[in-house]
Amino acid sequence: MKGISVTIISALMAFSAIAQEVKNPVSAEAMENIYQEVKTPYKYGLVMVPQDTDHKMDCPTIFREGKYWYMTYLIYSGRGYETWLARSKDLLKWENQGKLMSFEDKGNWDDNQKAGYNALQSTDWGGAYKLGQFDGKYWMSYFGGKEKGYETEPLSIGMAYSIQKPSVVHEWTRLSQPVLTSADADVSWWDNRNKLFKSTVIEDKQKLTGHRFVMYYNAVGDSLANNKKTRWYERIGMAVSDDMQQWKRFGKNPVVHHPVGITGDGVIQKIKDTWVMFYFGAFWQDRQGAFNRFAASKDLVNWTDWQGDNLIQSSEKYDELYAHKSFVLKHKGVVYHFYCAVNKKDQRGIAVATSKDLGKSTLNFVGSN
Repeated sequence: MKGISVTIISALMAFSAIAQEVKNPVSAEAMENIYQEVKTPYKYGLVMVPQDTDHKMDCPTIFREGKYWYMTYLIYSGRGYETWLARSKDLLKWENQGKLMSFEDKGNWDDNQKAGYNALQSTDWGGAYKLGQFDGKYWMSYFGGKEKGYETEPLSIGMAYSIQKPSVVHEWTRLSQPVLTSADADVSWWDNRNKLFKSTVIEDKQKLTGHRFVMYYNAVGDSLANNKKTRWYERIGMAVSDDMQQWKRFGKNPVVHHPVGITGDGVIQKIKDTWVMFYFGAFWQDRQGAFNRFAASKDLVNWTDWQGDNLIQSSEKYDELYAHKSFVLKHKGVVYHFYCAVNKKDQRGIAVATSKDLGKSTLNFVGSN
């Protein structure tokens, strides 16, 4: 153990104790079958790139309406995040459509950060990938904040909605106040540090959680062992709701997490009778950079973590720094794994890898060879 700090050892012991409490695990055979189903060894390349070096693209979410596919994604401009929309016929060639949530100067809690993610999407693997409605509205969760800059705290989770089709470019209506913050009465040790990030909201039709809607979100919190204030502890936990507006945390612990680094940006699909969460990891002790992985569950609450190879990791010039933040779908027998690709110049775009060889993209970052 020479050279390993007491802090790290304590954190690992505490993490192991919690990990051993996972109930209703998915079998190793089932996990291997999921891996074989979802793996995408062929990197097609970049499908969306910023027009200049001052903007960075991030966090794709894909849905379908009619004959078109749509992607909501984020652009960071230096001031903060805004939410945008793109359209495609074939999942490979995409065109920008416009903004869905923009900067404001009104003194609101979210003037300078609006990072949105479509809610209530069909979770059927290989299905329609349509967005559902509740109360006659389409919904989007987002993390927001009033401060300018890159993920400047405090960041909280808000909800937005629209009665128009989500394929139409327009500003979504936002609830006046966030639905989850680090100052809430039910905040826990793992999300108490003023930074709540990406959220995915699905409908729990079977009410496995006892509620109609489930949100998975990642946040920054204290270390497990000794309450140490360190940036690189980020984990995925749950919240529940019955009306999309009032949310409460589900449990006191995260549901997918690791001893150090980031575990975040969970996206949910259901493959046969098993729920699959695609997520990214970063800055772990045993893996370099940022990469995409998965966990699986029978009940939406207890998650078995995949122990094998990463689904996506850095291997090309356009993703040599980070390859992370998944959105994975299956269409006409082909698995598409969309992710945020970051090169060594910190240029960020959207790339895709596939389960079959579809050739190579011709897109590249501005100024790249």
